[in-house]
Amino acid sequence: MSRQYPDYPRVGVGAVIWKDGYVLLIRRAAEPRKGSWSLPGGMQLLGETLAEAVMREIREETSLVVNLGEIVAVVDLIDHDSKGVVEYHFTVVDFEADWILGEPMPGDDASEAIWVDPMHLAPYDLPQKQQEVISKALSRRRNSIVL
Repeated sequence: MSRQYPDYPRVGVGAVIWKDGYVLLIRRAAEPRKGSWSLPGGMQLLGETLAEAVMREIREETSLVVNLGEIVAVVDLIDHDSKGVVEYHFTVVDFEADWILGEPMPGDDASEAIWVDPMHLAPYDLPQKQQEVISKALSRRRNSIVL
């Protein structure tokens, strides 16, 4: 099942993980976007629920223990090659999660993992859709605070 030049969209999962107002980013160790910063996540496996898939990916890529929250967004990521052919097509279901325990230790498809201020994401050159997911999660978080 090749991810590149697929016959159909692949289901992916991602996580906006919060700790003390900071969000976790990982540097991708594999294609697509190898070397780029991203939210932790990956592919749903056959027989997994979305929640099981995102929890597995968080464990594999960061070694963190988290409390999984609600779905923040569902995003289509479609990349075309220079000839206009679909090279990658993922439908990614992004969840919110709260850090419980552990220090981020990159593994699996991640080469680095860092906590960053969600108001200062520019240096990480995140794809626009991931910035929008983080912004939406941050807005939801702020709106849910009871004064």
